[in-house]
Amino acid sequence: MTALSPSALRRPDGESLRLLVVDDEQMLTDLLSMALRMEGWEVKTASSGFEALQAVRDFRPDAMVLDIMMPDLDGMSVLQRLRASGDDVPVLFLTAKDAVSDRVAGLTAGGDDYVTKPFSLEEVVARLRGLMRRAGTAQTAEAEPILRVGDLSLNEDSHEVQRAGVEIELTATEFELLRFLMRNQRRVVSKAQILDRVWNYDFGGRSSVVELYISYLRKKIDQGQEPLIHTVRGVGYMIKAPQ
Repeated sequence: MTALSPSALRRPDGESLRLLVVDDEQMLTDLLSMALRMEGWEVKTASSGFEALQAVRDFRPDAMVLDIMMPDLDGMSVLQRLRASGDDVPVLFLTAKDAVSDRVAGLTAGGDDYVTKPFSLEEVVARLRGLMRRAGTAQTAEAEPILRVGDLSLNEDSHEVQRAGVEIELTATEFELLRFLMRNQRRVVSKAQILDRVWNYDFGGRSSVVELYISYLRKKIDQGQEPLIHTVRGVGYMIKAPQ
């Protein structure tokens, strides 16, 4: 687990946030759990609708990631039962469906947000952070969630990036890649880890896309300045401030 950034979300009482991940695909729940634990959050998983209802009663999560399509009790039915019992836990729906009617149905049933598969793990984390902030179940240790490496700063809320006070324009993917590197500063991350966190869990292992986007970032972040992004040959990439 990485060290928490100063802007890491916590419960108002300072305790770790509790997240429940519900999906019948074990590979997906494992990857989501890994990503959420890297935020410093406590994570439980469930693989069916009925198991999810029991887990909510026992674990009392601060938010749920809930798959719509499950073999016994689907996500819509799980949410309806929770809302009928007076449980207002924030819910982020996951589904392979991308029709507008499905999104509307999920939100109408009482869901708080919606992500379609395939998705990036960073997107799910960002959605959950925003969802829990809006619900008042989480707070940051400082006013602005800013990551810093040397003279480089990244605001996770406003998506503003600056180096030495000069604003840098990044695409959405470049921003997510830089955020992942900065959250793991001075730590080597592999191409496989980057693919999992920045793109999606079944991207197919095409590591060349990582090399391409690292080169994009270097041109925008490091060009004409002391390099922050470093290649560790045969292992991966690391961002660190100059010594």
